[in-house]
Amino acid sequence: MSYLQPQAGLSPFPPHSPHQSPHLEYQRTRSESHPPVPHSPYLQQGYPPQSYPPQGYPPESHPPQNHPQQHYQSLQGPPIQHQGYPPYVRGYLPPQPINQQFFGYSQQQPYGAPQAPFPAPQYEQSRNGFQTFQSPPTPGYGPEIVPLEDATVPADALYNAMEGIGTRESTVIRILAQYPATSIPHLKRTYEQRHQESLEVRVSKETSFNFKACLLSILRGPLANDVKRLNQAIAGLGTDEYVLTHVLLARSNADIKAIKQSYFSQYGRTLESDVKGDLSGKTELLFSMVLSAARQDEFAPVMPQNIDADVAELHRAICSSGGKDQLTACSILTSRSDGQIRAIAQSYERKYATSLEAAIIKAFTGHMESALVRIVRAASDRAMADAMLLNETMPTKVYTKDEHLIAGLVEMHWNRDHMEQVKGAYKVKYAKDGSLAEKVKKQLSGNYEKVLVAMIG
Repeated sequence: MSYLQPQAGLSPFPPHSPHQSPHLEYQRTRSESHPPVPHSPYLQQGYPPQSYPPQGYPPESHPPQNHPQQHYQSLQGPPIQHQGYPPYVRGYLPPQPINQQFFGYSQQQPYGAPQAPFPAPQYEQSRNGFQTFQSPPTPGYGPEIVPLEDATVPADALYNAMEGIGTRESTVIRILAQYPATSIPHLKRTYEQRHQESLEVRVSKETSFNFKACLLSILRGPLANDVKRLNQAIAGLGTDEYVLTHVLLARSNADIKAIKQSYFSQYGRTLESDVKGDLSGKTELLFSMVLSAARQDEFAPVMPQNIDADVAELHRAICSSGGKDQLTACSILTSRSDGQIRAIAQSYERKYATSLEAAIIKAFTGHMESALVRIVRAASDRAMADAMLLNETMPTKVYTKDEHLIAGLVEMHWNRDHMEQVKGAYKVKYAKDGSLAEKVKKQLSGNYEKVLVAMIG
């Protein structure tokens, strides 16, 4: 469609956006002599990442790049037969079954914007004296890194598109729908310096309704948008439990800490105290555990004996005849890494002939149920979990949960690799609806539909 095509002499991306990265030559040179390291899983397309040595529990069922086939087979054992999944669909490959002959480290692509080549994982001194990896915040959640590119061209193009009578919405969509998350603050500063007005204020005046809400969410950037959503979910009477669940759960420790710090800086109150004031009982304790930011890091090893112990304890907590032990289930699922939870879920199903998700749904209700299911789904297969989340925002042809759909797509589009995986997972799960973009086109119309489709890509 025409609104997606750049006009002559005007690119929707800065000269050095992720699509034209100044680090590409560095990455190509580096990959010739060193395989990419685990903290940088976005250098290759595909789901899950295939560009680092066979690590994780379970391991992948195909040899990674740049590693001898013979050596990989000796670690992995007999090839795993894929069962119950459709064949490979453009950019999406479901997680593989557990192979108990190999264990080590496990890392799934993180939530939010893509991991940049820098910074490297941080180190932290543990109690036993060993140094442990600590994953850095997702780009957009850490200290701002001023990009090298000049944002003058897109800033002036946005000004011209909104100047005078009427607004050229197609130009605004073309520039903002795929603009890199880490470059948004630089774009806003450049616009304000050149035109003596806030870009967000101008967009707010020139647009309306859901189209406006979508553009403003993009301009806030990942961290500020999360903080605003949390405040809106807590403010006033009642609590939007959906927002708390999908903003705070299945997040890295670094991202949780960034969200808490930004929330306090903006509102002068701790996020923990506001959440505690709105929730009660076991659900309040669940989110207190989450906000403590004490999860195992994705670099932590996944040990089979620990997995077996967690599986047995979860089964006792969920299926005990003496009543459900909600706190034990919460403690395990909020403190383990995605890789560990993925192993727990697969081992649980193999041992008890029912999925961990189904057991949770049977044992719990309400917000506790939806929260624990979100944790397990995101850890087991984040792309599929996000595809299901988007589908739930469009339950019928005449009804759309617009606020949740906008938040979901804005959040996912920051990470283009993950967005491709979500699209592939959606096509696998909801083949009758066609692609995700086709579903949105059937459901919506106007500029609101166009900006969502542009973010999907």
